[in-house]
Amino acid sequence: MKKTFILFLTIFFIGKIAAQTKLPNTISNTDKVYGLSKYWNEVNFNFAYLNKINKKKWESDYKLLIEKVQKTKNDYEYYLLLQKFAASLKDGHTNVFFPNSFNQFMLNGEFGNYKFSLERIEDKVIITKINKSKKNEIPLGTEIIEVNNLPTNKYLEKYVNPHIAYSTKPFLKAYSVSQMFYQPKGTVFNLKLKKPNGKILSKKLTIKPVTEKEMYPNNIKEGIFNFKWLKNKTVYVALNSFESVKIDSLFKSKLSEIKKAKGLIIDLRKNFGGNSTHAFSILKNLTNDNEIEYSKSQILSYNPLFKLYGTRYKIRAKDTAQGSSENRKMLSRAYLTAKDSYFYKIPFNTFTNNFKKTDRIVIPTVILIGPFTASSSEDFLVATDKQKHMIKIGEATAGTTGMPMSFKLPGGGWARICIKKEIYPDGREFVGHGIQPNIKISRSLQDFMEEKDPVLERAINYLNNKSIAFQN
Repeated sequence: MKKTFILFLTIFFIGKIAAQTKLPNTISNTDKVYGLSKYWNEVNFNFAYLNKINKKKWESDYKLLIEKVQKTKNDYEYYLLLQKFAASLKDGHTNVFFPNSFNQFMLNGEFGNYKFSLERIEDKVIITKINKSKKNEIPLGTEIIEVNNLPTNKYLEKYVNPHIAYSTKPFLKAYSVSQMFYQPKGTVFNLKLKKPNGKILSKKLTIKPVTEKEMYPNNIKEGIFNFKWLKNKTVYVALNSFESVKIDSLFKSKLSEIKKAKGLIIDLRKNFGGNSTHAFSILKNLTNDNEIEYSKSQILSYNPLFKLYGTRYKIRAKDTAQGSSENRKMLSRAYLTAKDSYFYKIPFNTFTNNFKKTDRIVIPTVILIGPFTASSSEDFLVATDKQKHMIKIGEATAGTTGMPMSFKLPGGGWARICIKKEIYPDGREFVGHGIQPNIKISRSLQDFMEEKDPVLERAINYLNNKSIAFQN
């Protein structure tokens, strides 16, 4: 049950690229049309949310791209068009990835003497890390207010967002800033910056490698697992990925300590997913339930005969209520197939918890979530929905999970299409919406400047005030 949400690097053609940056031009026009058509065709037969897209626009875009892809000057421009085509489907598990060879001429946030990382805070694009020698010139908390003479958010909307595969706007907003300066070497940017003291600074920067390695702040790189004790016998556990089975063994190695706690905080804010089997194995330790429900799954089911019946005879919704039970069933299938809405429902959505009761820890638990909580970490959240000792604090999740089907594209790139639709056991949708927190808390710019984590602080306060009488 593999659910991997892969962050892909978005690139877009804006700014002047220096002449010395030679972009590869290896894909023939025939292969360009083939790659486009391959993607279009696979979507039409396998995309789980085909019934939610504007089919007329999808077909029109495809026809226009047949000509456009043949006019691209290089592989880079070709993949830009494929990315934009894929992103129009608005699904985080349905996207196009660049060939690994692009890494030879692409950099992210490197400008020769400058290198910085960005985050969106209070709907502003903020520099949250910079190479150490420039920390006084461009202090942390500096806002990028203009890019190439456009307000930053306008620039993102016009040049970055259209290439990003996303399921919810909160994820798109949070993720797009990290891709704003992922560009070919030699690309020039004119930036207007606003320092924390209000002073305006203009910079003309060119994408090129940075030799300085040390960044400020020089944070220790987090692994997939982090464990620490907090006050009042509260344990904090960060589960930053479900990709490797190692996350399960790391968690279980701390069970004896967690048993001593009165409250538990599980941080999923940096967990883009991985394998839901690993997520569910961890959950088994945290519930008294012997049978646990997770999301219901559906796969688009295509049958050309029913497609023919539904379209040729123009079957309407009211027609599906006529005749015998078998007749109604056949008419319903033809009607739904014609609308790309007939699904095979996978007949299981529970797993058995055979862990010993003595190995289970059921204490007040807070799960921290945010826009980068995605894929199998959202599967984990759906499975905790009925756990009364658990609540969610933070911001809405990415709203993207499912099972992606992958295939290769001309020139060395590849693509994915989400083939499985997932919903709550009671039918509620969360893909495209995000899983909402019980208590909504966001980080402010002041919190960042003061190095505070208000989401974690709120969780600690909640547990400190929470009665644990239900354990008796």
